[in-house]
Formats: sequence, structure tokens, C-alpha cells
Amino acid sequence: MHLKGLWPASGAVCIFLTVSALAQSNSVGCRAETLHDPERTALTCPNGVRIVAEDGTRFSLVDRTAAEGPEAVRLEGQALMLEVTPGAVEGGFEVITPQAIAAVRGTKWAVDVVNGKTSVFVAEGRVAVSREAGAPVVELGHGDGVDVETGTEPLAVRQWGAARVAALLARFGE
Repeated sequence: MHLKGLWPASGAVCIFLTVSALAQSNSVGCRAETLHDPERTALTCPNGVRIVAEDGTRFSLVDRTAAEGPEAVRLEGQALMLEVTPGAVEGGFEVITPQAIAAVRGTKWAVDVVNGKTSVFVAEGRVAVSREAGAPVVELGHGDGVDVETGTEPLAVRQWGAARVAALLARFGE
């Protein structure tokens, strides 16, 4: 799903990914760096995308255009944080999970997949989230989050409490 036209052209993007994709990261020209306290891996890609994956995250990078750097991430488990330079990825950047698709052009955000649920939190900017391609989209802004589980009920956007936000960001050393 591409949510083109939903995002302003300015801003930076942050998302969360997994370490098992490090071998694949070389195929899209990303450079890996190990970070500590807590243990995590940062991928810096030539197209202006930076992905931080907490230890044990399961994800793969998606290179749809054979351009330098990924246009999306498939996240299977745990969490990623992304930063995307404004305008770096034509059409925006996506995180695809078993339960949801989150798309952004300029923001800082996190995606977490645990126990059959995808949680998306926006620290800065705006993010569009849907269950699947063509499904109704909700827009999240600063401080908003949404929990996506299998089903058909409408997605409920909520302001996340300070404790939940702090616990998530601490997993990325923030």
C-alpha cells in the first residue's frame, strides 16, 4: 500500500526494525553499527534512511526500485525506530507488519510487533496507518498511538501515556 499525498514534504522519519536483516542490508548499501546500553543495531542507508533495531528484532529491508537504499521494511517481531530525511524516499517510507501498514514522509515514529499486535507511536510529524492495502486509514500526530490487531473494527487513535512512551523509547536508548 502506498499512501502518497498524505504527508507533508518536510520532516524526518523514525521507525523501528530487526537485526536479522543485517546480511540483507548490504544489498541496498546500508552501513551497520552496533550501539550499546541497550544493545541495538543502527543501519544508515545512502538514501537518507536510518533504522535502529532493538536486539532480537526480526525484519527485512524492501528495495522496490533498485535505487540506493530501501523504500520499506517488513517487520515480523519486536521494534524499530526510523529516521528518514525529508524527500529522501520518493512516495514515502513504509513499515509493513502482519497486522498493519504504516507510511510516512517526514516524522519520527516507532513500530512494535508483539503477540499478534502491531503498535505504532508518533513522536514527531504524522503517520498513516491501515490494516492492509485499500483499508481505511487513520492518521497519527505527535503523541498519538494505535494498536492494530486482526479484525475489522475501526482503528482507535489515542494519546499514549508518558509511562508507555518512555518504556518504548527506552528500548532505543532514548
